[in-house]
Amino acid sequence: MKRAATAPEEEQQGPQGQDGLEEAVTEGEGALRYAAPALEKGLDILEALADSPSGYTLNELAQKVGRKVSEIFRMAVTLQRRGFVQVDENDRYTLTLRMFELAHRQQPLKSLVSAALPLLRELANRARQSCHLAMYQGGRVVVIAQVESPERWSFGLKVGVVMGLTDTSSGHVLLAFRDEIDRARMLRAHIGVEGELDMDPGQLFSILQEVRERGYSAMPSKQTRGITNIAFPVMGAADHAIASINVPYIERIDQKSAPDVVQVREIVGNIAARLSALMGASGYNDNE
Repeated sequence: MKRAATAPEEEQQGPQGQDGLEEAVTEGEGALRYAAPALEKGLDILEALADSPSGYTLNELAQKVGRKVSEIFRMAVTLQRRGFVQVDENDRYTLTLRMFELAHRQQPLKSLVSAALPLLRELANRARQSCHLAMYQGGRVVVIAQVESPERWSFGLKVGVVMGLTDTSSGHVLLAFRDEIDRARMLRAHIGVEGELDMDPGQLFSILQEVRERGYSAMPSKQTRGITNIAFPVMGAADHAIASINVPYIERIDQKSAPDVVQVREIVGNIAARLSALMGASGYNDNE
């Protein structure tokens, strides 16, 4: 018999207290709530691995989540079997893109990516540069779509890559084109990524103000020398940024003709405005 079939009887029998079963607790004035220890354990593991690009061994993971190895072993094996984590030759556990794939099944995200991809391809062809679409998710910036440059060589970010919120052009655009309440919430939830530079709050405020006034962000990359990041907001129906379009611009120095940084900036702005119009933003014409 399947576990789900016996769940109602278990609830009627009261607290179980066994690992993996629901345990009843009382909160407030007799309001009944339920805890799920096994689920808590699994979420702890996923959140810990999300904070470490290089992953953890089982011993390190147990220390990170404050549990014994024996407590998390079966959960780690289950997460691996279900495709949420993977284990390398050094027995280090890392996240797969399974959660990212699940997130992409959400209709709003699927709609955004579906609408964006043809425009990103047009952008890459016109600018002769790689480009990507990024969103704010859980205190970080995540690349949700990417198109390579049609040139022989290119520089781009992979889909699923997590970027800093405060030291990237995409992050600046996503912060700048939100209201004060949203911006404060995003910064409170901010989770630094590996290598992310500390940003003085006053300096960040000035940068975001300048980005709002210009309508875009253009800055030398804080991660890779020789790259100029150009980012424009994709505005939604509520007239705030729901995503950013970014081109990590590389200047050609040979004799082949290619759009310069100013021309690329104009192309990115045009594409972002058209995608914003498709997303229902007011004041945008998708024929601009």
